[in-house]
Amino acid sequence: MRACVKEALDNASSGRGGPFAALVVKDGRSIASGANAVTSSNDPTAHAEIQAIRAAARALGTFQLSGCELFASCELCSMCFAAAHWARIDRVYYAATRFDAAAAGFDDAQLHDELARPSTERTVPVVQIPVAEAIDPFDAWRRNPNRVPY
Repeated sequence: MRACVKEALDNASSGRGGPFAALVVKDGRSIASGANAVTSSNDPTAHAEIQAIRAAARALGTFQLSGCELFASCELCSMCFAAAHWARIDRVYYAATRFDAAAAGFDDAQLHDELARPSTERTVPVVQIPVAEAIDPFDAWRRNPNRVPY
């Protein structure tokens, strides 16, 4: 965890991105790391945890990271938690809390509040446009004998 926090400190001091870093570990060995690169890459999804998960998936040659653990310098935001979930990460460890991050200006509280609201009442409204063929891709997926389950 200390190596993770040190990388976050280095990243914050360098100006490459925010004060966040993450490591993916498998069998006690670091597989990949990532540091926040949102501002340097102009990519709002370039959170440290996402960067580390992407690098680990490339290094291991799989999109399923079961058997891996994620170490993060700070408690995960909703996007990063979802990515860890979809990657099948076994466990997540973090150092600083989301409240520590909020005190530095990184406040995900609004996002947590937004997700609790009905989709049509959110700041960015989410509206379903039902069309008859909307489920066709799912039907094709179920019929495809060569699909890779995940």
